[in-house]
Amino acid sequence: MLTAEMNRRLTQTQQRTPGGELLRRYWWPVAVAGQLGPESVIGVRLLGEDLALYRTESGRLGLVSERCAHRGASLVYGIPEEEGLRCCYHGWRYDASGQCNDTPGEPADSTFKERICIAGYPVQELGGLIFAYLGPQPAPLLPRWDLLVRDDLKREIGITHLPINWLHAAENTMDPIHLEFLHTRYMNYVMKKMGRPPAARPRHHLDMAFDVWEFGIMKRRLLEGDDPETSDEWLVGHPLIFPNTLALGGERGPRFEYRVPVDDTHLIVYHYFTALRGPDEAPQEGVPFYEVPAKREDGTYVVDTVLGQDMMAWATQGAIADRTAERLGTTDRGIILFRKILEEQMQKVARGEDPMGVIRDPARNTPMLQVPRERQAYFTHTGGMVDSPEDDPLAYFRSKRDLAPT
Repeated sequence: MLTAEMNRRLTQTQQRTPGGELLRRYWWPVAVAGQLGPESVIGVRLLGEDLALYRTESGRLGLVSERCAHRGASLVYGIPEEEGLRCCYHGWRYDASGQCNDTPGEPADSTFKERICIAGYPVQELGGLIFAYLGPQPAPLLPRWDLLVRDDLKREIGITHLPINWLHAAENTMDPIHLEFLHTRYMNYVMKKMGRPPAARPRHHLDMAFDVWEFGIMKRRLLEGDDPETSDEWLVGHPLIFPNTLALGGERGPRFEYRVPVDDTHLIVYHYFTALRGPDEAPQEGVPFYEVPAKREDGTYVVDTVLGQDMMAWATQGAIADRTAERLGTTDRGIILFRKILEEQMQKVARGEDPMGVIRDPARNTPMLQVPRERQAYFTHTGGMVDSPEDDPLAYFRSKRDLAPT
């Protein structure tokens, strides 16, 4: 169990809190690109801050504090111009850094505007998502993860809003054993109640391991019936990209789950699905997006899908889980490891250091960052499976096969 103070440290997202300052060292999705057309503005909330995200007619992006410094009107109703976002109330305009650059009605020679500034943050569009960085300057590089930049993929994005703290989802990733019950026994129980055949084959975990790597933690599992010499789930596993992005492989195509802390008690999940584009398929015109509801119209949670079961388990712990009352067992060592790393990274930030996974070297980020995943999820740019060791991005993790479980 945790003390109440440690639970607060790990779950806070606001500025000037240990957890919030750590989270501000990373880029986060704030919208799907298709949600923001030319010459438009939408309101977004990230890490406890209400913001106005805008795109000019030429496509230039900006992200500033929602409230105008003049009289507090919402800039979500502002006018996007090439020089910045203009308030609808009295016309004050702010550039992408938040600096006021026009105050209509003031004398022509007035320097008043030079002393007015609101928060403004860097934003970039990549892979159909718009990312924002709310931390101190200079900003690190936006990670060019493989699925965001490859030119041979089809993409679509599901969006779920949940009334929970971000840590619920992160700790779920560090909890392999729930596969045996939530996604197997419970799944089959739900199928039976719905008059359907079993959907999952029960298998017991023979072993599990967690390997800390450059960008997070690799979770590996060995299930009954799997060969430890060939099982990708044991030799490779799938990572939590620190602090809260899940990368998965699978027969239907690799994907990301971006779990974005809106504030202390709200989370947005961007389910980033991909599949190989066929040789005769034209490149996508934009990335389609849609809602992935956690609940049905009657208010009950969706529990006949793996995604739905996870989100039910996260949400029913409450807005912020009471970790002072939990009782952890031996299968919870991944959760214990993750909390330890969180505390270590918060201490690094407090010392003025970059935390885990922050990228500043352009050579490290070019042409892309490859993510190891289980179940042969990698393909070459020509569309074929990777078949030579020197081209195999999983090789490093296969070399870890003999690591003792932590």
